[in-house]
Amino acid sequence: MLENLQKIRLEKPVDKIIEQIRSLIQNGDIEPGQKLPPERKLAERFGVGRSQVRDAIRKLELYGILKTHPQSGTVVAGIGLVALEGLITDVLELDHHDFNSLVKTRVLLEKESAKEAANRRTEEDITQIKKALKAYEAKIVQGLPAVEEDLLFHIKIAEASKNNVLKSLMMIITPEIVTNYNRLKVCGTGEGIKALNEHKEILKQIVNQEPELASQSMEKHLQNVLEFSLKMNH
Repeated sequence: MLENLQKIRLEKPVDKIIEQIRSLIQNGDIEPGQKLPPERKLAERFGVGRSQVRDAIRKLELYGILKTHPQSGTVVAGIGLVALEGLITDVLELDHHDFNSLVKTRVLLEKESAKEAANRRTEEDITQIKKALKAYEAKIVQGLPAVEEDLLFHIKIAEASKNNVLKSLMMIITPEIVTNYNRLKVCGTGEGIKALNEHKEILKQIVNQEPELASQSMEKHLQNVLEFSLKMNH
């Protein structure tokens, strides 16, 4: 009997916005290359804050579904309607049904990122990673949430890898994982201090140009998130 029951999906405002944009595409109200209304008008129409509209647009941009041009605004990508509709479905389904696979992919990307950063980092990269680490530490020692600072630390390592494809893939999946992890699992100060020490260890190995050790330390650092994702799927 239990196998016939389905998990209840608690929809987020961002997902609802994405679903409505998909409906507009399905109905032919928006076509590839067409411009979206301004953020302010979309927020009024959806009855949500502009920040939520902005988050939905940013997410769709990361997946290549929307493109924002400084002068002309946000337009729907110039790919076929069927492909667009399918891609949006994938974006929505990915968050809810395959969190563990998403995390496993992140671990692979982050290990490679740390390894390549140890091989290719410049002095400027080291400065940027240290700066991100310092911002993270400042929040952790005060017992404050440090989601953005944590993300920045990992992104600076990805930048040091000199692999733009790797960085782009991480930019797509990592924010979603970190946000979900922190929202569903409230971390105590002790866990924050543990993560801080792991960050310092990864940085040390990147500075010392020890690629294998940097990769291993990154895998160890992400073990908590991986274990959490396994529980989520059961």
